[in-house]
Amino acid sequence: MFPVILLSILLVLAGFLLLSVRLLFVKNGEFKGTCANNNPFMQKEGAACGVCGRQPGEACAEAK
Repeated sequence: MFPVILLSILLVLAGFLLLSVRLLFVKNGEFKGTCANNNPFMQKEGAACGVCGRQPGEACAEAK
């Protein structure tokens, strides 16, 4: 039973590490493409960006 639990924990940890590798390579902690302008589903709905508050079609502003 212990080996199965240990293996499960290791697999979950490996998954988190592999998914977060991109964080190591992002310059200045900046993620590109997170604004409503870059999301076609948000553009169709006309939703405002949750980061900068801009509407689709407006220039993306930096988060403050």
